[in-house]
Amino acid sequence: MTAQETGTPEAGPETLRARALASLVTARTRTTLLTSCVEDPDLTAQVSPLMSPLVWDLAHIGNQEELWLLRAVGGREAMRPEIDGLYDAFEHPRSERPSLPLLAPEEARAYAAEVRGRVLDLLEGADFEGDRLTESGFAFGMIAQHEQQHDETMLITHQLRTGPQALTAPDPDPSPPFTGPAEVLVPGGPFTMGTSTEPWALDNERPAHVREVAPYWIDTTPVTNAAYQEFIEDGGYDTERWWSPEGWAHIRQHSVTAPLYWHRDGGQWLRRRFGVTEPVPPDEPVLHVSWYEADAYARWAGRRLPTEAEWEKAARHDPDTGRSRRFPWGDDDPTAAHANLGQRHLRPAPAGSYPAGESPYGVRQLIGDVWEWTSSDFLPYPGFTVFPYKEYSEVFFGPEYKVLRGGSFAVGQVACRGTFRNWDYPIRRQIFSGFRTARDAESA
Repeated sequence: MTAQETGTPEAGPETLRARALASLVTARTRTTLLTSCVEDPDLTAQVSPLMSPLVWDLAHIGNQEELWLLRAVGGREAMRPEIDGLYDAFEHPRSERPSLPLLAPEEARAYAAEVRGRVLDLLEGADFEGDRLTESGFAFGMIAQHEQQHDETMLITHQLRTGPQALTAPDPDPSPPFTGPAEVLVPGGPFTMGTSTEPWALDNERPAHVREVAPYWIDTTPVTNAAYQEFIEDGGYDTERWWSPEGWAHIRQHSVTAPLYWHRDGGQWLRRRFGVTEPVPPDEPVLHVSWYEADAYARWAGRRLPTEAEWEKAARHDPDTGRSRRFPWGDDDPTAAHANLGQRHLRPAPAGSYPAGESPYGVRQLIGDVWEWTSSDFLPYPGFTVFPYKEYSEVFFGPEYKVLRGGSFAVGQVACRGTFRNWDYPIRRQIFSGFRTARDAESA
């Protein structure tokens, strides 16, 4: 069977230029917000050994933009070659970065701004032809995605901060309680996974290939805080049989008894969210849980986590045409009616929100709100080739990392699509992670 996926229409140079410009500007506006809402001491401090100081992210964003756009695409000489090593993410682990001779906040801002000014001049004359790096503006899209990914990382750092509230955003629109089915059936059969046509897709999303999936049921919405509280109240964290051996050892060693940032006050669960303590909202998707916690909940519920292929089929496959869409709702880019993305809000929307964004199978919130853990290890697709550098994906392939899908409220639109793959260690909880569950159709 031939892989079928929705083709992306060819765009002319001016359309590509406008798209690249808008993506770069949107990312930089967000970066500026995240690095200007606190004083300089907060930019240079390390709030957790898991995270870089915010000022490192800021200069790293500028350095990567210089490396790939000014040097690799534009053929320009290095502006600050002496800092390349300081901002190489593989040369220095996050825990060591505060001890490096990093650029001070004002110098980092000036460097990133000067790089951007030169990039915009380069973009104005770009013809988007030639090698694979420049074709369809890929390098510009890669850098816009890179910046948005670091914006999400910086937002995680803001959440880890214990100081006063520094960021604000409107809450998602109220949504009536979801009364649809708790799960939907996805029929078995082949579908096209991955992409060979999305111009800004990254190497681990490629190539498109056919996967055969057995029939399964999948949750219509992500698992909610209220549902997760039932697991806690039923002794979920105290019952070894729900946990993998590694998960049980981890939660016992680190005294994990609830999602990160939660604590009980009398009979009520509270959470800390960006400097504010508030009651845990029952109807929101659960957030800040590790893969081990998601897996244990699924076992307790008599279910399991979906595989990566099951998640993608539920999100992209159109049973009427047999083709795979770019997004659950179709091929058009997301709007505010489709998904909660881009730090428009600082929390997930209630479960069941965004009916305009549901998939052909009726599954909701597959894009945005919370990253969703899957049961799958992060592995290459058949026919994978490295591009443009092995440190983006290849060095992470293996059973140490689990795949997350769908994005979160913190993900920029340019870095989120039905084929996008995220990955992390199964212990990670500071990320904006949640999950939904599945079960084999034969167990109905």
